[in-house]
Amino acid sequence: MYRRIARVVFVLIGSAGSVLQAQEFQIFDRTVQVHGFVSQGFVYTGGNNWLTMNTRSGSGAMTDMGLNVSSQVTDSLRLGAQVYDRNLGKLGQYHPSLDWASVDYTFKPWLGVRGGKVKTTLGLYNDTQDLDFLRTFALLPQSVYPMDLRDTAIAHLGGDLYGAVPLKRQLGAVSYTAYAGRRSDSIYSGFAYLLTQYQIYLRSLSGLQYGCDLRWETPLKGLLVGASRMNQGITGKGSFVNALKPSAGLLPYRISTTTDWTNQFYSQFSAGKLRLDAEYRRYVSDESYLPTVDVADDVRGWYVAGVYRVARRLQVGSYYSRYTATSILTGPGAALIGSQPDTSLPQNHIYDKAVAARLNLDRYWNVKLEGHFMDGVGVGVYPDGFYPQVNPGGFKPNTNALIVRTGFAF
Repeated sequence: MYRRIARVVFVLIGSAGSVLQAQEFQIFDRTVQVHGFVSQGFVYTGGNNWLTMNTRSGSGAMTDMGLNVSSQVTDSLRLGAQVYDRNLGKLGQYHPSLDWASVDYTFKPWLGVRGGKVKTTLGLYNDTQDLDFLRTFALLPQSVYPMDLRDTAIAHLGGDLYGAVPLKRQLGAVSYTAYAGRRSDSIYSGFAYLLTQYQIYLRSLSGLQYGCDLRWETPLKGLLVGASRMNQGITGKGSFVNALKPSAGLLPYRISTTTDWTNQFYSQFSAGKLRLDAEYRRYVSDESYLPTVDVADDVRGWYVAGVYRVARRLQVGSYYSRYTATSILTGPGAALIGSQPDTSLPQNHIYDKAVAARLNLDRYWNVKLEGHFMDGVGVGVYPDGFYPQVNPGGFKPNTNALIVRTGFAF
């Protein structure tokens, strides 16, 4: 099946000219725009298998695609929706989903509303993770935007209030987004896959999600700073095998959070051909995994990144990404998994140096080449790209990776 998918990808890329003819059409004198994208990646690593793929042998199990339709119905009203599908090793597995679908109405520049399945504004890039064709990097910094957890914060079913307010005395402008709704994760995501190592099998993972984002376009030209906050109450349901009594077979399972929040701070500076990004994210949760195990996670990530446009078709970039995670387990069953409080150990951190180049072959087609040099594997009860299931012989402390990714967007 994977080979058939790959052939479809390259047929779409090769037939770009004919696809582009179908970008727009009219309904009741209103223009409807149709856009789409598809990307195919190949990953080779030395050290450990990565992102649930057999990357030590080289893997092309890295495909994603999307198709969206939108229309500006009036000057104030806009409608849109996107269908998305992906395969990333053991994740996604070509189960298509409605990525987002929203109604957007602007009353004033300082007040607008969005409703439906709405993209969640969190940091610089959370709500644009699907726009890979706009970025230099093949992968966003994984300490803040882990590819295997894309669906955990990409959108919520609910509504937003948003707007932008210019400040007096030439102090720039402030924009805001406040949101509330319900998050619903795919059971083909990294978190659900991680739990299978403990013989836990999720059927659903969802709950309340609300938060806000505030960003300031400063008086210094090209400088943006901002902060985001997200609160959640997540419940998962499924089944599990009790390791203390496996003969009992599959038993009902429930996971729930009592504390679940994310703080994120970010800045971006652009000048001419240069762009610099920096972000810091802290995620804290306290959850009951089993009737006998409670887990307190403290996950921290930050990165600094730079991108430079060398020529019209060529961009280069680099980032340093730092991820640490601690997990404190309590309860009678905690000894089965074990706490992980020491972030200096390889199993509790990932320090990633990345270098990348992007070549635009034409307006719609690009190729990216990217190298990663990683210290640590961050193996714990929170997913981070490295999984015991695809590394049965254990982990090595360092992993180097080469990614080649090509994408087409229209």
